[in-house]
Amino acid sequence: MKKHVVIFEVRGGSDKGAYGYRSDSKPIIDSLNKRGWSAEIIFYSDEARGEIYRYVVDKAGAYISRVNPGNLADETGYFQMLRELVSQNVEALPHPDAMINYGAKNAIEKLKGTDLVPDDVITYYDFEAFKASFPLMLKTGPRVLKQNRGSTGEGIWKVEIAKKVEDDKGNLTLKTKVKLTEAKDNHIEEKYLGDFIDFCVTYLDGPSGLLLDMPFLPRIKEGEIRVFMLRREPVYVVHKKPVETADAFSATLFSGAKYTYENPDQYPTLISKVKTNLNTILEKLGGYDIPLIWTLDFILDNDENGEDKYILGEINASCVGFSTHLDLSEQIADEVIRLMEADCVINPRWPAYTS
Repeated sequence: MKKHVVIFEVRGGSDKGAYGYRSDSKPIIDSLNKRGWSAEIIFYSDEARGEIYRYVVDKAGAYISRVNPGNLADETGYFQMLRELVSQNVEALPHPDAMINYGAKNAIEKLKGTDLVPDDVITYYDFEAFKASFPLMLKTGPRVLKQNRGSTGEGIWKVEIAKKVEDDKGNLTLKTKVKLTEAKDNHIEEKYLGDFIDFCVTYLDGPSGLLLDMPFLPRIKEGEIRVFMLRREPVYVVHKKPVETADAFSATLFSGAKYTYENPDQYPTLISKVKTNLNTILEKLGGYDIPLIWTLDFILDNDENGEDKYILGEINASCVGFSTHLDLSEQIADEVIRLMEADCVINPRWPAYTS
């Protein structure tokens, strides 16, 4: 068993510290070193893909991906390299297809039929379907549209009717005025519905282009509740409260939201819901091994009896940060080693199996 771990990063982006790498990557290296393992950060680039691949196959027993795909001009080469590493028996933390299936916005629609998400969630993959269906969904009430790419709230829009214009059948026309609030910074725009639909075409471009359409939940004003997971274990909860302005709904730090870090024990109902649904989430999102570090973001709503219920709005699994809790690197290192040693016992590619 190779006791060496490669942590993949990419240059650039807003998640880097003073030395050019993520501030929460180096602590993982230090924690692995304390346990007699070695680790290093490698910055991925398409130009160096072949060289990186050969080096990792030769040196590493596992990789940890800490790359935000949004910081890559095209993530195709990166994910393909990771798949090739998996085929060469390098342990995937996580598997590239798990990153895609968990992190893509349509993961929410795939979970329809569970008590995690509303029934009126829909994903659009092409312009004509979006143009036909979105006005019908908007007539039911304010909606939230989420692009598949981007981060920090970019391309996430609250859409509500500002001035309704209907045809003789009572359908919204493209001349309806809509009020738009973007989660990136809570700025407001007004457009004709037709112009906004045309504007959104860019979100549908490319192989990973899509738009998730879900109902706006007014209780987002009380805060989004993020459950930070280390594989199957909830580690802490982040209560992300938007700024106190009339139209603000964004729970990102960039928009001014305030974050409070809390113990999972303070949310027994929510944590029970997460644990009860873990196997269902795994099954519906492709059956891949559960990611090493991932999060589930919930918003409060009310059930038919007026009681609180938690609605899942998003899953993150590609480059979840923990810079406010760097001591988690100790638990992360323990989990990486546990996974590798368990694989050593049961997998015939390791010498321990035949000794």
